[in-house]
Amino acid sequence: MMICSVINGKTQCVPPITFKDKYYDAYDCMVDGYVKSQEKTIELGREDVNKYNIYIKFGCYEDNSNKTPASYIVIK
Repeated sequence: MMICSVINGKTQCVPPITFKDKYYDAYDCMVDGYVKSQEKTIELGREDVNKYNIYIKFGCYEDNSNKTPASYIVIK
């Protein structure tokens, strides 16, 4: 999740926030991403969101760290 703001035409973002949550599929990740974004927007508050033109973006990525590349799989 990245929290960014646009002030005087310049976009600035804080370092990304990562979560260790694992999801069944992309749908579950997207739904939770929107929930977490909404919670963070509420936490920041109307005044600061409007004053600093804050927006939040996020992405869902598949964790391939425990997968074996297909080139290493032996099919018999």
